[in-house]
Amino acid sequence: MPRQVTAFSNATVKLLRALRDKKARRRERLFLAEGLRILTEARDSGRLPEIIAFSAEGAKHPLAAEIIAATESAGGDAIETTPNILSKMSGKDNPQMLLGAYRQLDTKLDAIDRTRAPLWIVAQALRDPGNIGTILRTGDAVGAGGLILVDDCVDPFSVEAVRASMGAVFTQAVATARWSEFISWLRRGEGQLVGTSLKATRDYLDAEYQRPCFLLIGNEQQGLPADYEAECDLLVKIPMAGSADSLNAAMASAVMAFAISASWR
Repeated sequence: MPRQVTAFSNATVKLLRALRDKKARRRERLFLAEGLRILTEARDSGRLPEIIAFSAEGAKHPLAAEIIAATESAGGDAIETTPNILSKMSGKDNPQMLLGAYRQLDTKLDAIDRTRAPLWIVAQALRDPGNIGTILRTGDAVGAGGLILVDDCVDPFSVEAVRASMGAVFTQAVATARWSEFISWLRRGEGQLVGTSLKATRDYLDAEYQRPCFLLIGNEQQGLPADYEAECDLLVKIPMAGSADSLNAAMASAVMAFAISASWR
């Protein structure tokens, strides 16, 4: 049976609150996901939380009740608490009525099986968690294998990134590496590295993409460094008809990912 928790000083409440902080997530190897939709996506992809917290109202939904029961059956901790405590855990004034703490999977590059999918997205030094989450969601939508984060990117397991991914953080592999590590790993096997650049002369719709394709997206402000562009097997541009010189990083990822996938049909 779930246990009732009504004190802010409870150890589990303190742990879940702490997971909003990157240091705590790294120390505990856990991250937060909020809301019935995202927790259902996790369950459907074979993932259950190690801790699930919910309000009495939140537990009334049949799907929520199933996830709570499945978490307990798997040995997880289920706690019923108040909306005020859920608000403290999530950091939102109007929190979701269901919140889970999930184990972070291995993010080492060597855990990636490049043969598992024809397309992989590589993001370099992205700083916006919303962009990370949206790119994960795009990867899920196009059937990409996952997201490789190069250099100093924002934490993909932050509450904001997980929320923006709409559950795709559970369906997409996530790896992190320095640029030198990534290039060394990439060149040890098959893979075409494709970058977008304002200096490129080839239109993204006229290019030939090979499988597996690694789509490289640069930092929101600076784009890709020149030496990173030089490592690409193919550089393309997305023509701009208006006054803007480029798209948002997440939008460019989506445009490119769908164009690459469409070229293989």
